[in-house]
Amino acid sequence: MDLLTEILNPERLTAIVDVGANPIDGDPPYKAMLAAGLCDVTGFEPQAHALAKLEQGKGPRERYLPYALGDGTQRTLHVCELEGMTSLLEPDPSHLALFNLFPIWGQVKAQIPVSTKKLDDVAEIAALDFMKMDVQGGERDVLAHGKAKLKDAVVIQTEVSFVPLYKNQPPFGEIDLTLRELGFLPHCVTGTKIWPLSPMVVSNEPNRGIRQLLETDMVYVRDIAAPEKISAEQWKHLALVAHHCYGSYDLALKAIVTLMDLGAVPKDANKRYLASLPSRKAN
Repeated sequence: MDLLTEILNPERLTAIVDVGANPIDGDPPYKAMLAAGLCDVTGFEPQAHALAKLEQGKGPRERYLPYALGDGTQRTLHVCELEGMTSLLEPDPSHLALFNLFPIWGQVKAQIPVSTKKLDDVAEIAALDFMKMDVQGGERDVLAHGKAKLKDAVVIQTEVSFVPLYKNQPPFGEIDLTLRELGFLPHCVTGTKIWPLSPMVVSNEPNRGIRQLLETDMVYVRDIAAPEKISAEQWKHLALVAHHCYGSYDLALKAIVTLMDLGAVPKDANKRYLASLPSRKAN
């Protein structure tokens, strides 16, 4: 058994929801947890061919649903030349034109009517500890219609845009305020993309950025400054995600110490955890 799981002894496996599960940008942050059998994953992917690939490669603790999460209305899926730019929102030509390659990648080659489903209406989700979201501008609708499911969540990773590439796309500031209103604070960033402004090309590499921010994945965690609002079970799943998904050993230790104060883990839990870390410099 994983040592941290042994120390924490959670009531169940960590429940992970992946909204936009198509792994076009590489492995998900929970890959190690999944490989170790520490979590259950429910993923959403409305594109049929991407869903088929996920189904073909899934393990025993993964399931994938064909829903497009949103506001529950009938919408149009804009299928773009670059698969990763497909969105319920229409690409914005004026912003695409700012960057190399994006005017080509963002061309819509098909429009598919889809019935969206509210996150709160997904009966298959019984628990939600950690949500990863990559929905190309659809974050506002997922969050607005998922408050009930997210009330017990402890970590949300979402892609945010500094320069909106779609019409009516919420910018980073709006998503940040929304998540703060839901009781989350920023923890870290991962996968930050910078992109060259057109027509600059450096060393014949049209995607080699200089300074201009494009997007990043922001990781938010439940506000740990209000520990009385977080249950022991939530602290346990926060520690597990912090440790295994992000290497956030300080956050994991904070959770463990809080659990010690609650009498929910052994009195030597912090020492056992620190002794298990790859670097013994922490104390």
